[in-house]
Amino acid sequence: MRLVMLGPPGAGKGTQGQRLSERFNVPQLSTGDMLRAAVKAESPVGIAAKSVMDAGGLVGDDIVVGCVAERLQQSDAVDGFILDGFPRTVAQAVSLDKLLLSRRLCLTAVIELLVDEELLVKRVEQRAQDALNNGQSPRSDDTPETIRKRMASYRENTVVLSNFYHNQNRLIPINGMGAVDQVTVDILEALS
Repeated sequence: MRLVMLGPPGAGKGTQGQRLSERFNVPQLSTGDMLRAAVKAESPVGIAAKSVMDAGGLVGDDIVVGCVAERLQQSDAVDGFILDGFPRTVAQAVSLDKLLLSRRLCLTAVIELLVDEELLVKRVEQRAQDALNNGQSPRSDDTPETIRKRMASYRENTVVLSNFYHNQNRLIPINGMGAVDQVTVDILEALS
């Protein structure tokens, strides 16, 4: 199973990706998590990415594609993967297709979680509050201002991916507004 999870920030890609990862026994690969780990480790990639991420922008294709290409070479991703947060642009999608084609592979499907933007802002605010309630620091990008910037960037850069994958007959739109368990059921039914 080789899946891409599409949807705006806070749509539930990470949650659903984790559930699908467990169901299909393949790793969930979050470029956001990979980049946040690089930021935390203060690696050169992390330092370069930090200021862009904190401002709600998207990290450049070259950094992200290289990060993903390296990760897909690891042994746990040989039998499949779930990409969460990648690709975000058509250029990244083309790079992913080329990478998979070079390994004689292709995507199984692309799941797009469709959600209301105002609900997303509330979800992100709740995620930040939950982190504080659990004695953790919220993600630096979990603020209403940053999420609105990320939404604008998503609309500008990422929404065209729906058409790209629709034209490849790989896009599966899913209503992401329901309860978490129901969204999972809907995805599994669509994949079967």
